[in-house]
Amino acid sequence: MSIFKSLVTLLGNNRVIKGQDANLFLIDWRKRFFGNTIAVVFPKSTIEISEIVKLCIHYKISIVPQGGNTSLCGGSIPDSYGQSIVISTKFLNNIRNINLQDDVLIVEAGCILKNIQDYANKHNRFLPISLASEGTCTIGGNLSTNAGGTQVFRYGNVRELALGLEVVTAEGLILNNLKSLRKDNSGYSLKDLYIGSEGTLGIITAASLKLYHKPLIICTGLVYVNSIEDAINLLSYSKSKFGSNLITFEIMSKYSIELSINFINEKNIIINDQINWVILIEIHNYEEKVSTLNLLEKVLILGLEKNIIIDAIVAKNSEQQSLFWKIRESIPLAEAKLGKGIKHDISLPISSISEFLKFTNQQLISFFKDINFVIFGHLGDGNLHYNIFRSQNDISEDFFLSLQSEIYNIVHNNVYKFNGSICAEHGVGQLKVDEISKYKSFLEIELMKKIKIALDPHNIMNPGKVISLN
Repeated sequence: MSIFKSLVTLLGNNRVIKGQDANLFLIDWRKRFFGNTIAVVFPKSTIEISEIVKLCIHYKISIVPQGGNTSLCGGSIPDSYGQSIVISTKFLNNIRNINLQDDVLIVEAGCILKNIQDYANKHNRFLPISLASEGTCTIGGNLSTNAGGTQVFRYGNVRELALGLEVVTAEGLILNNLKSLRKDNSGYSLKDLYIGSEGTLGIITAASLKLYHKPLIICTGLVYVNSIEDAINLLSYSKSKFGSNLITFEIMSKYSIELSINFINEKNIIINDQINWVILIEIHNYEEKVSTLNLLEKVLILGLEKNIIIDAIVAKNSEQQSLFWKIRESIPLAEAKLGKGIKHDISLPISSISEFLKFTNQQLISFFKDINFVIFGHLGDGNLHYNIFRSQNDISEDFFLSLQSEIYNIVHNNVYKFNGSICAEHGVGQLKVDEISKYKSFLEIELMKKIKIALDPHNIMNPGKVISLN
């Protein structure tokens, strides 16, 4: 019997697809990666995934786990050889339990992030994971890439929010470690091996997540500054005034915010010639007696007096708050209108960001002058989306994309020079699997290979992603 027939026997005809029916699962969101597959399968339980893995071991077939397929590095797309199957977690989407005393939510990997947020909200709780793709991405995908987002500055990456995992190992065994403990120092942290591994060590099927009480007051503002140095000074000043109530400190270059404003056709936000950067700042407060709005306004007034700030708008209602967030979160969609770009998801020491931008921008312009920079991201934790697009329509997209290797060398070499990382929150996938070997030490790469071989002895789990064994 073939692997395809065995999968049909296990799951039924309706949950095993191939051919044209599978095409939607074989192309990434950016349309940069295309793959082939024997079949796409849709298990409904952890036990079914366990049985699928055992079949793949028997037939020596590799596995590509896939959640919402919102990966920006090709991590959820199989290679072109067609000798793998895609396991979609689409139907593994149950919220298993919520414990309001422990402030813990247990969810399956295929749950859409926005649905989890809404569920927590109904129970007067708050899950601090916020991403532009939250309407389509899944929590399993978030965990597999150790996703970040706009609230990492205060709450940390997804790794910090996961208390325990349920995982199907690369040998088809079920590791049930869905704990609710804030402290567990009983040996190696196995969950931390699987978080951020992009399905190369096993398949995350469920997770227990930390919840927080909803803040009583949320205050949001757009702040206009002239330079990145001013933005960093304002960040430092805001930390001293707001402490742990400072939740978000997003940065957007003038060009990126203009793209977004035009994309959503927003007429009320004006960017004048003095403005080069726009900051989205958000404060949460749990004390109703304290007026966060007044405090934010006072801080911004002092920023104006110190000439750190050019201007600012503080949201007066939830509609304005939503508009500010819409502008920030529409940047990736606005970028798509420009065509395909050469994108970088990098992290740097905050103190080095200004010098990195000056140095790298100059080098790139010297290398290829006909480019536009779309720079935005999470200044509060030093994570920038540093994206390069062609500036002239008479330059073909194919020619521009052919420069990716040279542009990567310039950007990544400078990230390394400034003690940063070329992978901040999007993962490695297949896009950067060769790149990371240039910037990690020999020992780091060897240890990663040893972990991969130990936990995936058959090398069937998402091969060619994160770490190459060649």
